[in-house]
Amino acid sequence: MLLDMIKSAEKRIFFSSLYIGSGETELISTLMARLAEKPSLNLYLQLDLNRSTRPGPSNTATILLPLLRAFPDRVHVSLFRSPNLRGLMAKIVPPRFNEGWGTWHAKIYGVDNEVIISGANLNKEYFTNRKDRYLRFTGQASLSDYCFDFLRKISTFSFQLLPADAHTDTTQMNPHSYVHGEYAVVWPDSETHPHGITEKAHKALTEFQESHRTSEDEKKEGSCRDSSNVLLFPIIQAGQFRVREEEKFFQFLFGHLKKSAMRAVLPPVGSIPGGVSSISQERPMMDLTSGYFSLYKPYQDLILGTPQVAVRIVAASPKANGFFGSKGISGRIPEGYTFLEQKFMKAVARAAMTFAWLGLGPSNVELNEWEKDKWTYHAKGLWLSPSASSLPVLSLFGSTNLNSRSADIDTELSWGRDPVVDLRGHLAREIADIRVDAKEWKGEQRKVRWLTKVIVYWVGNKL
Repeated sequence: MLLDMIKSAEKRIFFSSLYIGSGETELISTLMARLAEKPSLNLYLQLDLNRSTRPGPSNTATILLPLLRAFPDRVHVSLFRSPNLRGLMAKIVPPRFNEGWGTWHAKIYGVDNEVIISGANLNKEYFTNRKDRYLRFTGQASLSDYCFDFLRKISTFSFQLLPADAHTDTTQMNPHSYVHGEYAVVWPDSETHPHGITEKAHKALTEFQESHRTSEDEKKEGSCRDSSNVLLFPIIQAGQFRVREEEKFFQFLFGHLKKSAMRAVLPPVGSIPGGVSSISQERPMMDLTSGYFSLYKPYQDLILGTPQVAVRIVAASPKANGFFGSKGISGRIPEGYTFLEQKFMKAVARAAMTFAWLGLGPSNVELNEWEKDKWTYHAKGLWLSPSASSLPVLSLFGSTNLNSRSADIDTELSWGRDPVVDLRGHLAREIADIRVDAKEWKGEQRKVRWLTKVIVYWVGNKL
């Protein structure tokens, strides 16, 4: 699908990803061929600097060099670097570990007026045996323009990638630029230190969102919204820049659900414990999922403080975690998530005791784990239905893992969507397909080694 989109590109290709996998030779060759066919076509890539320049002969920066050399005026590669890692720590933290202080995490794949919003990176395993979400929008000029403008705004406080033999005196004039092997990483802003972009980024992102909201409001003036329209709204979460739209979204959503429940007359709740299955069919049903489940503490509090909403959660089982079987400290990551799940379910149990004492019935939370032979799990998002027997009326999709890292460290772009009936059916089938391979959570039976617990406490919100 993505390759076909590239082959039809006329004016612009704009991709945003954490990185591009070393095995994506077909992707690179398809981009090369289309750029050669269309002299007016431009390619824009927004990637993460630390992830894309990991040491090795085939990192992302290296595999992009043929494109940069062949089309120096039409290929634009921007590399975001989180300012969280600075000073002495920036000098002593080794590659790969430096990604723990924050990454560029938004996943957008656009061609002209067509966009795919996803949580997947441009790497072969995502297209073969890794479960993820892909939502494709065709013929959507406003949406495409928003995504394109968003990425170009990010590029104003990102490094630029160039071939080493093509860089100008900028690298000599600017001490923050450097050459590594065959490529140069150039910092374009001589007035701002790359570790000091926080205020610039905050201003850029807040003004960007405000300008697009104003523009959309002006377009809607004097016209009525058709009842068949889909309401789509972008949500930027960049905690390091004090932009926390996702948190505001969750606060508003749960506040609305709680108020609606208080206004309604709820039917009696079943008295037999059994989790979500025994919650009234009339209660709203929320499905949440993340491939890396360490639910952000404020979101935990909202869920546990809103027993009027039934919440079903799907997390990756240890075997479905992308780090399962990794060497070194990375191999403990699935175990670390088990530890975080255990802590969360203990909080669920404590809340359930309070619900029972208040006569609110059993727990409103059910946790399942996704596992499929030879597959890993990377899907993320939210689906909200008026009841367990009705179709979703709202979905959250994009790059966020709904955890502390997404909220505080990484830079994310997600989308809320209020869908029409046909789309509601698609969303219902989407979450049903995910739940086909979701089994009962067995995390309480797994032993977590004490060293893993120490590591989890040590890394904090970097997991």
